[in-house]
Parts: sequence; C-alpha cells; structure tokens
Amino acid sequence: MAVTNQPGSFAPSDFQTGLCDICDDCGTFWYGWCCFPCLGCTVAADMGECCLCGLGMPIRSVYRTRYNIRGSLCNDFMVSIFCPLCATCQLKRDIDRRKEQGIF
Repeated sequence: MAVTNQPGSFAPSDFQTGLCDICDDCGTFWYGWCCFPCLGCTVAADMGECCLCGLGMPIRSVYRTRYNIRGSLCNDFMVSIFCPLCATCQLKRDIDRRKEQGIF
C-alpha cells in the first residue's frame, strides 16, 4: 500500500520564514556567515543528530518530514546546492520558532 501522507501529527505547512528572510534573525545569518560549519553543528545538535549531518539536503529533508512541511527532495537539493547559507539559516529560524511555540 502506498503512503500518501507524511508521518507525524502535524498538519501540512510551510517553513515559518522564507528562504531569504535573513532580516528576521540577523544573528543567525551572521553566525552562519562567519562560521557556516558551526551553524550546521548547531542545527544538528538541535535535532539530535551528528554534527556532520547539520548541513545540506539530508537534514533539511528529515526536518521537513518530521514537521510535515511541504516540499520535495528535489527542492531540498536545489536549495542546499545553490543557497546553502540561506537554507541552513531558514532551518535554524524554523527550529527556534518551534521551540518558542513549544512544538519542537
């Protein structure tokens, strides 16, 4: 039987901020600009993953699946290749917002 819905108890949604909404959290942007691998490690630690897993398509896809965020592997790949800093910052902003909302 084919799975038609992503697992989880969250209604389908989008990321809470846009890909290029760096002004929503300038501190995260500058953290990533100055030490991109450090930002990746922070994201991985927030998600309970290995530090080496914090950057790129795999962590983004895991996060989208966990919180039922609309998107595709192809989109995750393209965003991670062409805008890695923006993609990682967007992921960190979303994690921080979900922590504030008590749903992370």
